[in-house]
Amino acid sequence: MAPARWAAATCLVLLLLLPLAPGPARAATPAKPPSSSSAVFQLQGDVYPTGHYYVTMNIGDPAKPYFLDVDTGSDLTWLQCDAPCQSCNKVPHQLYKPTKNKLVPCAASACTTLHGAESPTKKCAVPQQCDYQIKYTDSATSLGVLVADNFTLSLRNSSSIRASLAFGCGYDQQVGKNGVAQVATDGLLGLGKGSVSLLSQLKQQGIAKNVIGHCLSTNGGGFLFFGDDVVPISRATWAPMVRSTSGNYYSPGSGTLYFDRRSLGVKPMEVVFDSGSTYTYFTAQPYQATVSALKAGLSKSLKQVSDPSLPLCWKGQNVFKSVSDVEKDFKSLFLSFAKNSVMEIPPKNYLIVTKNGNVCLGILDGSAAKLNFNVIGDITMQDQIIIYDNERGQLGWIRGSCNRSTKSTMYSFP
Repeated sequence: MAPARWAAATCLVLLLLLPLAPGPARAATPAKPPSSSSAVFQLQGDVYPTGHYYVTMNIGDPAKPYFLDVDTGSDLTWLQCDAPCQSCNKVPHQLYKPTKNKLVPCAASACTTLHGAESPTKKCAVPQQCDYQIKYTDSATSLGVLVADNFTLSLRNSSSIRASLAFGCGYDQQVGKNGVAQVATDGLLGLGKGSVSLLSQLKQQGIAKNVIGHCLSTNGGGFLFFGDDVVPISRATWAPMVRSTSGNYYSPGSGTLYFDRRSLGVKPMEVVFDSGSTYTYFTAQPYQATVSALKAGLSKSLKQVSDPSLPLCWKGQNVFKSVSDVEKDFKSLFLSFAKNSVMEIPPKNYLIVTKNGNVCLGILDGSAAKLNFNVIGDITMQDQIIIYDNERGQLGWIRGSCNRSTKSTMYSFP
């Protein structure tokens, strides 16, 4: 399920005790690895028409596969689940069914962290469980209870490990009509900066360093990795990770926007990186400046046209089959951050070609979505390894193709 893909979440305690089925006594926690490890996962999905990238995670005992939307803009991982389900969408796999022994109690640190966003003195309705509600900016919600279960992870050293991790069992999702909407994923993989995020928990257990990276292919698919030894960090362009004024997002701070290497004359713009956002969002001033610069440079063969896919689109004399058909009519954008860290945004990182054969701008007006900051979404992060290094407090990127296998892709980066 893909709720508001750039949204921040807030967590609330709910007065509800779930009628969960009894289960067997919890198995002993698997032994920790002798040192931190890394893991690489294949991704599926695309920017258009799917609208998101997702990963398969094996959860439970025995382990069962679930498709999770990869979201570096939120912390809590959650699955639609049968607890029983009050409002769920049609998902690819059978709903996760928790047992009572999987409940995370109110006194657990994960629950305290989750509820701390609302009030440090908030108390649970009942001590045996930790209820939550995530609210997204588009009014979508996930309501449920916190559980802990095994995630089976295949490590790069050819071993595998079962890690008991806390996540949300969402039994009430207000997205689409109940039971009608067919969605591509079973839930969401929260990879944000908070201590309840999946990587923070793996770090706490000594399993992996708190470093996340992804490589999203323009042709669909790509890979996700956990750990700090997957790509050579010397190859990356790095920017210090700055605390965002708009929430607990990954941010390289404020950047100056250029079009075709010329300043657009807008004040430095606060930027966050969010794999949970399909498209890129600029606030009013940089958005209008970008649109004006793009339109001024277009050839007369391109005519603005209405397309249901996105707000601003153009048609050519012939239908477009890919962005490469029209790249020559558009110029690169650039964002310059602290320490001369520059991210180039070529046309393929801000344009899509729709099923109607039109080319559309994948940079959207954030003010229309009531955003007061700028979001670098999936479209702009394609064909780059994006690295969220929480160990060193930095964000990095390495441009290259993400089309091939994980190993060949990593070796192909300059």
